[in-house]
Amino acid sequence: MLSFEMFPELNNILTQLLKHVKQGKAVLLCDKLTDGTFLVHHFLSFYLKGGCKVCFLGLVQSFNHYNLVAQKLGVHLSAAREKGQLVFLEGLRSSLDLILNNGQESASQIPSPLQFLSSPNASLQCLYDFVRVSLQETSETTWRFPVLIIDDLSVLLSLGVSPVNIMNFLHYCRATVCSKFMGNIVTLVHNTEDLEDEENNFVVKSLSHQCHMILQVEGLTTGYCKDIHGQLTVTCRSPSPVKSEKNVNKIFQYKIQDKNVTFFARGTSSAVL
Repeated sequence: MLSFEMFPELNNILTQLLKHVKQGKAVLLCDKLTDGTFLVHHFLSFYLKGGCKVCFLGLVQSFNHYNLVAQKLGVHLSAAREKGQLVFLEGLRSSLDLILNNGQESASQIPSPLQFLSSPNASLQCLYDFVRVSLQETSETTWRFPVLIIDDLSVLLSLGVSPVNIMNFLHYCRATVCSKFMGNIVTLVHNTEDLEDEENNFVVKSLSHQCHMILQVEGLTTGYCKDIHGQLTVTCRSPSPVKSEKNVNKIFQYKIQDKNVTFFARGTSSAVL
């Protein structure tokens, strides 16, 4: 189990957290009243630097956006994609192509991973097939274990996908990527608990019970502060079925910089000292 005594230097906590995510585990990223995509960028750069094969489902931003941010973190997504280390699904472009084609695919073409857009009640089978095919040959290459990163899962709900179909998709992804390929899954979802979004809350709660580690970022309840951008709560779920073995929680505050994120214990920022 992950021990928070491993982190004597709080500024390096994000890197240290990622290093202690074991293979075959899933990580949930949640944001509440703030934007938590900076965590996605750091997970992506970490796994690429570590030599992992990454399948990235970019449902929110364009490839150029992710590439520009990655360059600040010392990673070139274009180069990683060209050499086969990164498989990137650009959701914005793929969905536009599918809509312009009226959801029709020719007999010689592989169905679009976003084929569900043409049918409101369709499953995410094509999206799962895209993930499976993208990562199934990792063991036969020079790459390390495979990683699936999703940014972000809440978009699927906005597109009309039912929570049941989303959880079925994630179940098959976990069975394939985590259990069969011994890789990792990292997914971002918005925490809308205060907004009483029942479907989104169902997905968040279901994932919270399935993931090994949960990182939730929240905006400050006191409002904007130039020295503190938010709060990070890290939860490491206990693998033991014994009720006495409780989950480990740790809370930090953070400040997002141009090329890094600085973490510090609550109350130790220069803004309050």
